[in-house]
Parts: sequence; structure tokens; C-alpha cells
Amino acid sequence: MERIKVCVIGTGRAGMVHAQNFAHCVPHAQLAALVDSREEILIKSGRELNVETCYRDYREALKGDAIGAVVVATPTKYHCEIVVAAAKAGKHILCEKPMAMTVAECRQMLLAAEENKVKIQIGFIRRFDNSFQAAKEAINRGEIGNVVLVKSLTRGPSIPQRWQYDVKASNGPLAEVNSHDIDTLRWFTDSEFAEVYAIAGNYRCPETGEEFPDFYDNVSLLARFENGMQGFMDGAVSVGYGYDARVEVLGTIGVIFIGQLAEGSMVTCSTKKGIFRPYVKSWRNLFREAYSKEDRDFIQSILEDRLPRVTGLDGMMAVKVVDAGNRSIQEGRPVSLRET
Repeated sequence: MERIKVCVIGTGRAGMVHAQNFAHCVPHAQLAALVDSREEILIKSGRELNVETCYRDYREALKGDAIGAVVVATPTKYHCEIVVAAAKAGKHILCEKPMAMTVAECRQMLLAAEENKVKIQIGFIRRFDNSFQAAKEAINRGEIGNVVLVKSLTRGPSIPQRWQYDVKASNGPLAEVNSHDIDTLRWFTDSEFAEVYAIAGNYRCPETGEEFPDFYDNVSLLARFENGMQGFMDGAVSVGYGYDARVEVLGTIGVIFIGQLAEGSMVTCSTKKGIFRPYVKSWRNLFREAYSKEDRDFIQSILEDRLPRVTGLDGMMAVKVVDAGNRSIQEGRPVSLRET
């Protein structure tokens, strides 16, 4: 079977995870090209992955029939432009989350994919994680009765990149951090958000306040769903203590817990440190296998000519919730999804 040649556009942290996968562990796929506007990083990435075909302009990579699919892992504000161009060039697309800056951009992307008959998959990695998949199956089997409440949190240890402080350019942590939580809540409730109320503040990055007064590093969001279920999520950046991603699903006759801060099950006890247990340092550690499964499934959806497991519609609905949540923060009131 001929391999699908893949180009990764954006060789930052997420882009390089995908690039490594397509270079080494995705059947029927070949990492054929890299794109990054930063020449020094592009050269380094090309050498690391042994990829000779490298471009600083994604338009060059889209020319001709050499590339069959692209991974878009650039900052969010470039997603719409690149995805629409890739679709018009006949390339299948795996787009990292968040899908886009606005719902209008998402609709453009969906229309371009539909008109040009290409696949578009959104990078909601938790749908490919074994623990999250097992939880979804348990919910579907009715093991905890009817779902009442889904709580999800994501807290990252790292300091945001400069462009992320500008909420107008990044849509804030609700988009950059909590997109995964939003999708988890939609997935586990099997329903759309009806109304949200969010509060936020800047507690760990006060030095950014003068230049970026709208930036928040901590957010809490309460949700009501169309089917009557409830949701809650919180997100944070710069927490320092590790990468923290946990979910609780409360039902009428039981509860499911997913995730833990500790990494593995090893516990050390010594006279020097006392009791010590390592913690999860990065999402790249926690979801390494899920990223591989996601990339393999993307290629399979192309070969089998089926819908990806995470569609552009899933991406657009998450952007709608981000929009409503940010509006709620700014206006200090609950916001109906009908307003977005």
C-alpha cells in the first residue's frame, strides 16, 4: 500500500510530537516535509527528524501532489488561513486545538473541507487516551447510572508564550488550556452546552497586567447542558507543580475518576527525602501514546474514507464555548450559547 506523505506545519512542541510519530510509528504514512517560519528552528527540526524538504512558507508545501495530508500546529490565529488553503489544495488536515479564533473561521474551514472533499480532524487528544476511552465505555454501559455532573480540570506548569498573554490573539487559557476540558464535557454528556458562567483572574503573572490587562491565568467555568446535565471545569497556567489533568463523572448510582497528578505507581521512602512520589511533568509524558493513536487514526480515516473520530464540528462547538466563556468573564454574567 502506498504511504500518505505528511507535512507538519509548525514545529513547536505539539508539531514535533506529531512529526516524530509520522517519522517513526504511523503505518502507511511518511513524514515528507516540515514548515516553520523560524529558520533556525526549522533547520534544527529537519536535522533531528532527517527531513530534507523544509519550507518557511506553507504555501510552497501545498503546491503539487507530493503531499497528501498536513498537520497544522501553528498558533491558533493562523489556523483558518492555513486550513482553508490546504483544503483548496486537496490535502487532508489534522488541525491542532483550538480549531480557530472564531466560530465564523471554523465555518470557513468546514466549508472548505466539504467543498474540496478532504478530511479535517481536530486534535482533541483525550478521545484517544485509554483511560478516557474506558470511562466513556463505562458511561455508555450505564455503570454509574445517568450522568449528572462532569468535572474536568487542566493545569499547566509552564509560563505562557508572549503571544498567549494577549487574549485577543489567543482567546486566553479557556482556549489554549481548557479546549480539551470543553470537549471532554461534550463527549461525556453527549450534549451541547446551553449556558455558561465563568470567572477568571491573574494570580501568578501579575507583571503582565499593565500591558495585558485582560489576561487571566486562572479560570473556573460552570455549565448547564441542553439535556439537563451539569458541568464544571477549571484551568490554570504557570502552576509550577506539574501537569495536572483530571476528570470526575458523577452519576445517579456511581462515580468515575480519571487521571492523577502522580506519575506511575512508584513511591520512594528514604531518610533523605522521606516519602517521595514523582509527578507528571508534561502533557507530552501523559498523552504520549494517545498522540500516536490519534495520528494513526487520522491516516486510517483517509484510507478508509470515513469521518475522523474528532470532527471539525467538535472543534467548532468548543470554540463556541470559549467565546461564551470569555464573554461571561468580561461581562460578569451567565451567557447562553444561543448568543454566540
